[in-house]
Amino acid sequence: MDNIFGKITNPLERINPQGYGGIKAGGLIYFLNNIIRLLIVVGGLFAFFNLVLAGYGFLSAGDDPKKMAAAWAKIWQSMMGLLFIVGSFVLAAIFGYLLFGDPTAILNPKLYGPGT
Repeated sequence: MDNIFGKITNPLERINPQGYGGIKAGGLIYFLNNIIRLLIVVGGLFAFFNLVLAGYGFLSAGDDPKKMAAAWAKIWQSMMGLLFIVGSFVLAAIFGYLLFGDPTAILNPKLYGPGT
């Protein structure tokens, strides 16, 4: 009889089915990599929503210079936040290329054990 739910596979096996040195992919490096990616996505979404709300505040400010200045400051801060997020990727790629010869060395680290 077939399983009515189908076959459930480990998502890490799709990333690296052969494993490293007989050990399946996973561990602290993948966990930290996923946490950093999650923080970057949350930071980008936060900056996007801040930008939208600041744009709405700018449009609804009317002739009040204080409200316009506050909205413009919020727009500027949101753009700087996005610039910092993108800049961190650029710096990681530059340092990875200079130190390891691979631009993705810092963003996608590889650990080699005694069996590899």
